[in-house]
Amino acid sequence: MEQLGDEAQLVKRAVRGDDHALSTLLRSHYTLLYRYMLKVTMNKAMAEDLVQDTMLKAIEKIGMFRQQSKFSTWLISIATRRYIDEMRKQQREQKWQTQEQALQSIRFHAAMQQQEWPHTLDALGELSYEIRVPILLKYYYGYAYEEIASWLGIPVGTVKSRLHNGLKQLRKELDEDD
Repeated sequence: MEQLGDEAQLVKRAVRGDDHALSTLLRSHYTLLYRYMLKVTMNKAMAEDLVQDTMLKAIEKIGMFRQQSKFSTWLISIATRRYIDEMRKQQREQKWQTQEQALQSIRFHAAMQQQEWPHTLDALGELSYEIRVPILLKYYYGYAYEEIASWLGIPVGTVKSRLHNGLKQLRKELDEDD
């Protein structure tokens, strides 16, 4: 196996398409990258997955490596971006689960009080909060476009657009279920 002193040569060869050089580089940096990701994630399985993703991304993008930093720095930057993307994905999933659980709780509460749960509320619950809130404020509570825009910190035109798109989605959802 080549020594790390030859790293600059290995990088040049890898960028030109030498698979053996790239393989050598990735093997020699695997432990460093794994230890870094273990500290970042504090989760062994996630660290392993992200290191594998990083290695695959490095294989795909090696031709774009401009050698303006060390190879290890490039790998760490890829791994860090992959981690941030994963955390954003988990936040979106967690947000969706929280909203779904809250909706289930409201349905259960209505059932326990033997209240009817209108299908319209199910359809409303399917909308994103960015669309649901303006619809409720305008059509259920009767507030003006300007008030809604002020509360939400968005232009009046955006409120109107969200209302239009939201009503269109609601009509479509309700028509499909009839």
